[in-house]
Amino acid sequence: MLQKLALLGGDPAIRPGTIKPWPPIGDIDRRMVLASLEGGSHSFGPNCQAFQDEFAAWNGNRVAITTNSGTAALHMAVAAAGVGAGDEVIVPAYTWSSSATCVLHHNAIPVFVDIDWETMNIDPGLIEAALTDRTRAIVVVHLHGLAVDMDRVLAVARPRGLKVIEDCCQGHGATFRGRKVGTFGDCAAFSFNQNKCLCAGEGGMFVTDDEQIAATARSLWSFGETRTPLQDRDYHAYALGWMYRNNDLSAAFGRAQLTRMDAYLAAQRANAARLTERLADVPHLILPVEPDGHGHNWYNYTLRFDMEALGHAHDAAAFRDRIVKALQAEGVETSVWQQFILPAMTVFQARNAYGKGCPWSCPHAGDVTYRPEDFPVAARHADGHTGMTTPLRAPNGPAAAEATADGIRKVMENIDQLLGAN
Repeated sequence: MLQKLALLGGDPAIRPGTIKPWPPIGDIDRRMVLASLEGGSHSFGPNCQAFQDEFAAWNGNRVAITTNSGTAALHMAVAAAGVGAGDEVIVPAYTWSSSATCVLHHNAIPVFVDIDWETMNIDPGLIEAALTDRTRAIVVVHLHGLAVDMDRVLAVARPRGLKVIEDCCQGHGATFRGRKVGTFGDCAAFSFNQNKCLCAGEGGMFVTDDEQIAATARSLWSFGETRTPLQDRDYHAYALGWMYRNNDLSAAFGRAQLTRMDAYLAAQRANAARLTERLADVPHLILPVEPDGHGHNWYNYTLRFDMEALGHAHDAAAFRDRIVKALQAEGVETSVWQQFILPAMTVFQARNAYGKGCPWSCPHAGDVTYRPEDFPVAARHADGHTGMTTPLRAPNGPAAAEATADGIRKVMENIDQLLGAN
């Protein structure tokens, strides 16, 4: 139906206030956070220990260590996997930068592998070709809440003795063959910042089933010490360490939100299903998928635009930005999440993370180069996508999903109006 786009002076499709903010704050959040505030233990306190125990039970892990960020948990995973100077770690070419910079943090070298177009995750079929005698681990990222095919990854890793690190920072509650992510690899990392399916404001969690891996991770987590704050510390640094511990206030908030986690995930799945149903016949859209055997958590509902059909394959990113601007004008809460493939980022192009070319100039490092043209699927995805989180999240329900679909449909059915628009 012909309608004037809001970007060009028409009425927005979505009324202000239709989409409610994330996360919902209720009485249990206020009660637990206030109790922490008045409890007098504001660093690593009792809520931290309880959060670890409760999250481990919820996800199905033997050990959980709460951290001040998901990035910290990822660095702990790299160290705990035995990765060292000059070692190589496989990382998907499209993800958040921390999935690769955590490798640099431990003086090791990321080696990128292109993604699978359908799932947006690392392509397991390309991993073997990227391995060298320096490869020590594989980082799999369950991007946007869709699990990687862990059977295929483990089939490559296990016979070669490679450690598998799961980046679950967007994957809370996602499943593969009925098992939650974070239970397949040697260790895993979760994030609890503002946007995540479990929000504690900031913070993260390192999880594993291996006590030795946990011990190595704890040393990095607490200044290189071997005794934790819960033990009789000797304040002696036995190895390289950071201060990655969480604080009691954030842990209290996370514990409160965890009590509603299953309900949150159910709402996201229902809202995503409604959005998919309403967008199925909208022209020039490529909708996200949920392959057989996968349980998506719908952290992010990622749309791709068919730039070839739209006649904009030659300037995909620029035209995508124009579409996103039009969607936002209609009231659709969407944005471009990650505009760059990782191999194209300056730190990798310059190969100079620490200065003087380190860690690539380390005498233990191999000759690793980063050619963006070697990752065409990741580049095509990066230039043609937009994503949304809030419209799928509680307290939003089907009405928010339907309103969002109306806004998207309006833009895509009147996309000719964007030709020549600023």
